[in-house]
This record gives sequence, C-alpha cells and structure tokens, in this order.
Amino acid sequence: MVFTAKSPKINIEEVRALSKLEGQALERKSQRDQELEAIIRGEDQRILLVIGPCSSDNEEAVLEYAKRLATLQEEVTDRIFMVMRVYTAKPRTNGDGYKGLIHQPNATEAPSLINGIKQFAIFIIVSSRKQV
Repeated sequence: MVFTAKSPKINIEEVRALSKLEGQALERKSQRDQELEAIIRGEDQRILLVIGPCSSDNEEAVLEYAKRLATLQEEVTDRIFMVMRVYTAKPRTNGDGYKGLIHQPNATEAPSLINGIKQFAIFIIVSSRKQV
C-alpha cells in the first residue's frame, strides 16, 4: 500500500499557536475549569448542563448562540452551570453529505482538514475575545 500526500504536512505548533488563549480569556477558562471540576467531584451542587447547536458551520450563528447562552448562564448561575458543546464534525452513517466545519470549512468546496482545524482554532480565539 502506498500513501500519496495530497496537502502539506500539518504543522502542529502552528495550529496550537492559532488557538492559544491568553490574558482574560485564559483566566476565564481556568476559572470555569475549576468550577466544572468541583461539580463533577460533587463539591458544587449546581446542575451541569451540556448544551449546544447541532452544527457549527456558521460562525456568526454559533457566536450569537453562545452570546445568548452566556446571558442565560448569568441568570441561572447559582443553580446551573452551562457548558456549550460545539460539533465540528457531523457523523454520517453512509458517508454522504456535509461533514462539518472541521473536515470541510467551506460547504461549497472540497474537504480540507487542515483548513478546518485552522478555521476552528481562529473561531475559538474570536469567541474567547468576545467573552462568550
């Protein structure tokens, strides 16, 4: 069996650099990680709610969803801890159809895993800067 490269090798360090959190975004994530850990350990009695859209192919729509979820989180913060989950790959039983942002960042173009990874990394940074 012979493998033929169809794209440049993925530079893992470049991808990590694209999605590196810093400053307030990193502090906020660390705080939420600690809260989540306390809930999982049973040290915090809030309900853990994992919620999110079924697809993340539209960045603007996902950011709007996250913004609304963040507003709701503020209203119920004493009772419920929300974690937004975002599907970047859509499982398909037969392999047909749109595969999701991570595999096909542009639904009208051919799949490109590296471009999907880069786009999602940038999406993480954009959403963290908007504090959603």
